Amino acid sequence: MQEQPLDGVKVLELGSLIAGPFAGRLFGDFGAEVIKVEPPKVGDPLRKWRLLKDGTSLWWFVQSRNKKCITLNLRSKEGSEIIKKLAREVDIIIENFKPGTLEKWGIGYEDLKKINPEIIMVRISGYGQYGPYSAKPGFGSIGEAMGGIRYLSGYPDLPPVRTGISIGDSISAVYAVMSAMMALYHRDIKGGEGQYIDVALYEAIFSMMESMVPEFDYFNYIRERTGSTLPGIAPSNIYLCKDGKYVVIGANGDSIFKRLCEAMDREDLASNEEFASNDGRAKHMKYLDGQIEEWTKTMSIEDALKVLDEYQIPAGKIYSVEDMFSDPHFKAREMIKSVEIDDTQKLKVPGIIPKFSKTPGTIKWAGLKLGQSNQEIYRDMLGFSDDEIKQMEEEGII
Repeated sequence: MQEQPLDGVKVLELGSLIAGPFAGRLFGDFGAEVIKVEPPKVGDPLRKWRLLKDGTSLWWFVQSRNKKCITLNLRSKEGSEIIKKLAREVDIIIENFKPGTLEKWGIGYEDLKKINPEIIMVRISGYGQYGPYSAKPGFGSIGEAMGGIRYLSGYPDLPPVRTGISIGDSISAVYAVMSAMMALYHRDIKGGEGQYIDVALYEAIFSMMESMVPEFDYFNYIRERTGSTLPGIAPSNIYLCKDGKYVVIGANGDSIFKRLCEAMDREDLASNEEFASNDGRAKHMKYLDGQIEEWTKTMSIEDALKVLDEYQIPAGKIYSVEDMFSDPHFKAREMIKSVEIDDTQKLKVPGIIPKFSKTPGTIKWAGLKLGQSNQEIYRDMLGFSDDEIKQMEEEGII
C-alpha cells in the first residue's frame, strides 16, 4: 500500500447523515484511521436514504468508505465511558449534534479535554456553538437559506430553489477537515495545544457569498435571483443549440470575448469599444446573450463545442451522470471507481480528489455493515474481553 498523507492520524466520528460523516469520509480517503460510531441496531439514518440495495443505501457505501464502523449507545453511562476511552486513542473527534448534546451525555469538549488535552474536536452545527440561535435544530437546508445561497438560486419570477445536492453540509464538511488539519499542524508542528473548532452550516454557506456584503454596505445593493446568468459578469450563460441541448459558455474574460467574436464571425462586436471590458459588456448582457444564442442555434452542441474548443473558449455541455460514465476525461482521471460491496458484487462510486503526486488517496473498502468493526475496536484497541463485549451487546450498550 502506497504511503498516504494522513497515515497515523486517528479520527473518531460521532455524528450522522451528511456533514460530520462527509468530513470523516475525506479524512479516510487520505489514510486516517476513522472510527465511526453508530447507535446499536438502527445505525446512521443515512443507511436508509435514497436508493437501497438489499435494505442498505447505495450512498452509504460511498459516505462510509474507509471507515471502521462500531455501534455504541452514547446516551448510556457505559457508552460515555467508552467514548472517554476512545478519546485517549485518537487525534481528532468530529461531531454534528445540536450544541449541548454531548455535554448532556458527559462527553463534551471540556470533559474529553481533561482525558486528552491534545484532542482536537470539530463541532459542526446549524448555527454554531454560541449565539441566540445556537440551541435551535439546524439542517443543511436551513443553513443554505440563512447563509444566502437559497435567496440567490432560481429565477426572479419564481420561488427560490435548492441545488440538487446537500451543498450546505458538504461545504461545512470541507471546512471541518481543513480546520482540523490547521489545528493538527498547530499542535504537532508548532508545539501548540489541542482545541475545539466551531463550524456553523450557515456560516460555511455565507462565506461563499462573494461580494454580497460589501456591495450592500457601500451601494445598499441587494443581489437577487438571476436564473442561469451571473450578475455583472458577461457573457457567461447557457445557450440553446440546434439539437435542443444547452452549451455553457464562459467568455467573460476580455481576450476570451474577442476570440468568441472571431468564432462567431462578428467583427462588429469585437470592435465595439463598449464591449472591450466586462463592465461595459455587463450593461448589455441581455443583448450579447441573444446574439450568442442566435449563433449556437445554428449548430448541434457537438459542432458548437468543436468550434469553441478550436478558439480556446471555455465551454461545455451540461452533464448528467450518464454522460459522466461515458466521458473519457472522467475515465482518464479515475473519477469513477469500482469497489466490492460484498463477495460477489462491485459498485461504481466517485473517485478521490484532489490528486496527490506522491501520497494519493485510495478507497480501501466500501461502507461496512453495522457494527462490523466492533471486535477490532473494543477487543484489540480498547482491551475488552470477549465476555465483556458479549455482555455489552446483550445490554444494548453496543
